[in-house]
Amino acid sequence: MHLLSHGDDDPGHMQDQVKERKREDMTLNERAEKAVEMKNSGMYNCAQSVTAALADETDLSQDQLCQISAGFCAGMGNLEATCGALIGAGMIAGLKTEGKGTLGKTRQIQEEFNRRCGAIKCKDLKTVTDGKPLCPCEECVRNAVMIYGEIMGV
Repeated sequence: MHLLSHGDDDPGHMQDQVKERKREDMTLNERAEKAVEMKNSGMYNCAQSVTAALADETDLSQDQLCQISAGFCAGMGNLEATCGALIGAGMIAGLKTEGKGTLGKTRQIQEEFNRRCGAIKCKDLKTVTDGKPLCPCEECVRNAVMIYGEIMGV
């Protein structure tokens, strides 16, 4: 769904590196909005949008994170199961904690996501009531980034 790789001599590659460095200076709200923009661009799925917006929290590049998270959209690979945005936040938590205490952090992220969004399964989040979904994808992406940041202290 995403991304052509740029060689080191490609000026676009340098621009990507500058954008990644600047992300460290972004506020949590700005990161969340960036993730929503990425999702809405059609170039990133929900999981990729979250992992890309939080790339500087890891030792991996944005491209690597987008490759890893590519199959987790639409509820675990189009199965309408766990929300891809939530999975993306869990992936970054695992990388950030280096696997130590990750289960507790991802549980906190899931519980808060469920509280704010009303569900954690994609199918439930997309269920239309009164003409609108319980929680649109953009809100799931925004909430996943915000909750990750609040729990992990970004």
